[in-house]
Parts: sequence; structure tokens; C-alpha cells
Amino acid sequence: MNSNQFTFISLVLMSLLFAINPTASQSQELDHDPEAIARDLIAGYDSAHIPGGAVMVIRDGDIVFSKTFGMANLVYGVPFKWSTPTNIGSTSKQFTAFALLLLQDQGKLSLEDDIRQHIPELPDFGEPVLLRHLIAHSSGYREYLNSIAMSGRFLTDNIRREEIIPLIQRQPSLQNTPGESYNYNNTGYALLAKVIERVSGEDFPDWMKTHVFEPLGMHNTLVLSNPGQLIEGKAQGYSVGPENQIVAVPDIHASMGPGGIYSTLEDLEKWIAHFHQPVLGPPDIADRMMKPYSFNSGKASSYANGLMVGDLNGLHMVEHGGADVAHRSAFLMFPEIQGAVVVQTNNSRLPAQAMAMRLAEAFFSDRMELDDASRASLADRDAFVYDVSLFDEIAGRYELEEAPGFVMEFTRDEDKIYGQATGQPRFEIFASSDSTFYLTVVEASFTFHRNQAGEVDAMTLHQNGHHSAVRLTEPAWEPSAEELAEYLGRYFSEELETFYTLALDDEGNMVLRHRRFADIPLRAESKDQYTGGFPITELTFVRDEAGTLTGFKASSGRSFDIVFKKQ
Repeated sequence: MNSNQFTFISLVLMSLLFAINPTASQSQELDHDPEAIARDLIAGYDSAHIPGGAVMVIRDGDIVFSKTFGMANLVYGVPFKWSTPTNIGSTSKQFTAFALLLLQDQGKLSLEDDIRQHIPELPDFGEPVLLRHLIAHSSGYREYLNSIAMSGRFLTDNIRREEIIPLIQRQPSLQNTPGESYNYNNTGYALLAKVIERVSGEDFPDWMKTHVFEPLGMHNTLVLSNPGQLIEGKAQGYSVGPENQIVAVPDIHASMGPGGIYSTLEDLEKWIAHFHQPVLGPPDIADRMMKPYSFNSGKASSYANGLMVGDLNGLHMVEHGGADVAHRSAFLMFPEIQGAVVVQTNNSRLPAQAMAMRLAEAFFSDRMELDDASRASLADRDAFVYDVSLFDEIAGRYELEEAPGFVMEFTRDEDKIYGQATGQPRFEIFASSDSTFYLTVVEASFTFHRNQAGEVDAMTLHQNGHHSAVRLTEPAWEPSAEELAEYLGRYFSEELETFYTLALDDEGNMVLRHRRFADIPLRAESKDQYTGGFPITELTFVRDEAGTLTGFKASSGRSFDIVFKKQ
């Protein structure tokens, strides 16, 4: 397990109302008002001056709650509607995977095919990369969006699909043996869209419309061909710019395959119904969609065909989140109760995945394994009052036992408290008790533990499982001025075709500098090991046999060990 598996963010938030009350039998079983919880969750975005979204909750195959809120377009004053097409980001991956299964059932390809059988211009790295490796995020290819960002470009730049294959061709070797480990990767799904085109002889958006969306009655769903494409009534994406001003932002270019699908709640309801009663493909296609892949070791992955597989408080769940530059999406399904929760938004600050999880707990808690405290917290967790001065004895650095070198640092800044993981941005955290805290940007929480002396010496991260961490008592390495001077200079990557400069800022701290970015502050974790920020989060300096520094290897989550040589 490595640090790439722990991410507090997945590259990236009010007023027609449409609600259906829960059935009487469900209301009797729940000891809280799920609709009240749902309305509280979205109340802060319920404004004619804020980008908004839409939520839908399904149980026993029927909609039990839905609401649209905020604005789809602030310039023209268009509110979000049930029929508003919204960019669902990586939630799109399940549609690409479904297309591959259809084509396999038609005998036009096999998931056991070597990708070079369909795209022969890809390099031969000595080990076959199979289509199923691409679907399961275990191919070994670098993640193209991370790599392109590391090359000095913004995600809003004109990134062309045609750049992806040359980027792989410059990759010197695979990052891992295919099928050996999981590394969430948009590159694989971009290649799968290309495979569909070559097998079918049709453009990917046209094939998906003809063979998937239209047969299912999803008439307002489409694959984005380019960010300038006109989509009637679509939700414009919004983010927050300088001085906290709301700004409109474009979609990611070259997102076809891993993302780039616009859809509506109305259409996604039809897609969810198809899982319960498939009308495209053989009867078992939905079960195959939700079956996790296995690694070479035989151990099951948590990833299936464009869907994550797990549980929420003991209730079986398949899900996938999504994010474009500003749009956010969350898609949860609970097959045991024919249930689902969908959250769509054009507001980059709305934590769609965390909101969806809270909605699921509110509406399905009677089928979940929750203790009394957890059930009570559904209604009043946010009401807990915490004396932030108490956090001073918790603040510090904690290293995950299963991922040495991956450190989470917790700090207090006056009346706010924050958590920051190695190479990742700092996020505000919130107290649910004196020892438990949670994030709102993703579904993650922390429990701090005291030893017999009453001192906080350990922490557990609750995110895709429970991960123990030990409090570090030694400070991070502090290099001298002479040691820093050795690192300074200009570095070049042939793979990314870009330069970075290591320099000192006005306060004498080392920074990573690129002509298109603001300086990236670097922090020494140990000798020759530094952490930074997006787009390069980790640097490991490389030396020759004589000990002379020759360059560094740069990593950014899903693309790692890219060589930069000192000039």
C-alpha cells in the first residue's frame, strides 16, 4: 500500500423543489427525519446567487426524495432543474466500461486483449497490458492529467486527445507490473474510448449515443466532444477566484472516456433502473458490472467496471464519484435495497461525495450497522460544540504504519483546525466529539487515541478502511544553508519536455519554480526527500555512486518517479 491510496481530494458546488415523501413503512422504521437532514445539508447552497445542484434518493426502485437548488447559470439567472444536463466527471467511467462489456458480448473484442492489438503504436514495455488492466486501474501507465499538469500546463488549457499516446511513448517503463496494484488512472479509460472507436469504426460520442444512451431512453445524456460544444440548458461550472469571487470555468479538454459525460437526474434514474432490470446486453451484465477485478496475487480489488465496490456501515454499496474543473458528482447504489443516491453540482466547493454519504445514512440507516451514537449523530453531528483550544494537545504529525513516509499534519489557526497529508493541500476539519474529527470535502474522518498517561500518541484514519498512524515526536529534517545550496539549480525532464528551477524565496526557504506557476514551497522530510504541492507533490533527489547530486524524481499522486536531470 502506498501514499497514492490516501487522497483527501478525487483531479479537481439552489430554486425549484421536487420532493416525494418516504413511504409510511419507511418513516416508521427510521428514528429521525431524513428529509429534514437532507434539507439542512443543502440549505447553504439554496440561493439565487450561488451555483447549485440536484440530489436524488431512490429506495425500493422508487424516488423517495429529490430536490434541485441554486443556479445552473448565474449570468442568465437559470436555476437548476430536474432536466439540467451536468458534467458528471469520472462517474462517466461506468458507461465506458459498460460499452466494453457490450462489445465483448458481441464478439468484437475481449477484455483479455493486449491493448497493442488495438493500438499498436503504444510501446512494448515487455509485459502485456490487457484491456481489463486498463478498466481496473492497474495498467502501469502514468496518469496523463497528472503528467500534463507536471509539465507546466493547466487543466483548463487546450489538452488534445492526440497528446495522450505520445505521452505514453515517452514513458521509459511501466510504473508497476500490469495487474499487480491499483493506481487510479484516467489514461486507461482514454485508451479504452480509442479502442471502442477502432473496433466500431465510429466516433466514441456517436457510438455511445446510438448503442447505449438512446436505447435506454437517456435522451439528454451525451459525451462531450470538446469544451466549446453547445449543450442546451447545461449547468455552467463555477469555481472561486481571487478575492473569493465566483468565476465561470471551462470543462477539461480530452476527457472523453474517463469523463466528459453530461447527464441529468432524469436520465440517471433510468440508468439505475437498468441495473435492476437490464434491457441492454445479457441478463447478467449488471452483476458483471459490479464484480471486482482481482490482482495477480488473487486478492480482490475494490474496483469493478467503472465502479468502486464496498459497503457503507455494513450495507453493500457500489459507487463512483466524479469531478471536472468545477463540476462535482456522486453516484451511490445499494443493490440490496434497490437504492441509490445521486448528487450533481456545478459548484466546485460543494462536497458532493460527502453529501451523498450523509444522505444515504439518513435514508437507509435502518438497513445499516450503526451504533446508538452514530444514529444520534445523523441529526445533530454538526451541532457539536468544540473548544478548539483543546486541539493544541492533538496537533502534530502522524505517520501511517502501513505507508511509511506518508505523514498527516494537524494544525490550529485561531478558531479553525486543519489536516494536511504529504504532498496534498490543507483542508479544514471539523469536530464530532473531543477525539473524532471529519472532513467535508471527502468521506474521511479521524479518531485520536490517548495512552495510559493521557497523552495523544496515535490516530486512526477512516477512509476506505481503518488505517493506524503513530504520532511523530522528532521534527522534520532541517537542512543547513550549505546543504540547501547543493540542491539549487535548473532541472529538465525529457519525458515531460519541461524545466523546473530550485531556488530560495525571500525568506531563504527552498521553492520549486516554473514559469507558469506560483512558487511551490518545499518541505524537507528527510535528507534528499522533500514534499511540495500541486502539481509536484514529492521530490526524491538522485545521486551517483560518488554521492554527487544528478537530479530528482518527481511524483504527483498517480504519476511518479519522473526523472528530472540537473543541468
